[in-house]
Amino acid sequence: MATDTSAIKGKMTRTGPWLTGDRAFRGLVYGSALLLVFIVVAMVYEVGQTAWPALTEYGPGFLTGTTWDPVKETYSALPVIYGTLASATIAMFFVIPMAIGCAIFLSELAPPWLRSPVSFVIETLAAIPSVIFGLWGLFVLIPFVRNPIEKVLGDHVAFIPLFDGPPFGFGLLAAGIILAIMTLPIVTAVSRDVFLAVPRNQREAMLALGATRWEVISRAVIPYARSGLVGGIILGLGRAMGETMAVTMVIGNGFKISPSLFEPTHTIASIIASEFNEATSELHRAALTELALVLLVMSLLVNILANVLVLKFVRVPGRIRE
Repeated sequence: MATDTSAIKGKMTRTGPWLTGDRAFRGLVYGSALLLVFIVVAMVYEVGQTAWPALTEYGPGFLTGTTWDPVKETYSALPVIYGTLASATIAMFFVIPMAIGCAIFLSELAPPWLRSPVSFVIETLAAIPSVIFGLWGLFVLIPFVRNPIEKVLGDHVAFIPLFDGPPFGFGLLAAGIILAIMTLPIVTAVSRDVFLAVPRNQREAMLALGATRWEVISRAVIPYARSGLVGGIILGLGRAMGETMAVTMVIGNGFKISPSLFEPTHTIASIIASEFNEATSELHRAALTELALVLLVMSLLVNILANVLVLKFVRVPGRIRE
């Protein structure tokens, strides 16, 4: 019996209002994507145009110099780049084990009656404005860092360059701790969701082989979820690098490169927040804007690194690609 293919095709093909709606939706989606690209390009153009006097004045030496002197109109970025990377690294040193531990507890070990309240507290912590963290750090964290943390470390392990220097309280250590507190909820929430997304049969297969609960977590859950964990950690790193107000209030606003965690320093975001309103000369404003351009490039590089790492550990059928 012959089949009327034309009738079938007529039923499968949408015409009239359906086709118009599909085209409109496709145009809306494409337009939204192009708008985001346009915003990024416009942002880079505007920042680059404002920073052009400093780019032409200092050239590549802006990234390698160590002097920031508004009186003599001499500017360079290496100390604040160091402060940005160092404070974010200290934050990640605290955040990674704590966030993964909290996520494992919430997704694998916590009883149902405790899981929801703890998750709510973590999500609430992520919503607190950064200036509140800064005030808390100024009045609570700084005195605690000064004494006993820095005092004890200085008295007993000052021979290590990381813990040498007077106990100011303000400095890289305080900035790293405040950044760790601020980024911990983000990394924890992402890691928890990644662990909850691991298929149940991964756990059941390990349990069927006689594995303990820790063996299930370490050999089935974490390897399966590691691409998501990397993405969450890099997301927290990006947040730590760009944080402004809280860091400005506790980092001490020094301008030098020192191995000591006790020394006051600056980050890119903190020096822009501290000096932009007081920048009276065009070259000073251009130098601060060039710092913003450097931070933008650093953020883009971090995102590219995140994509590369996620692709490196992405799961493919039957195995984990390494």
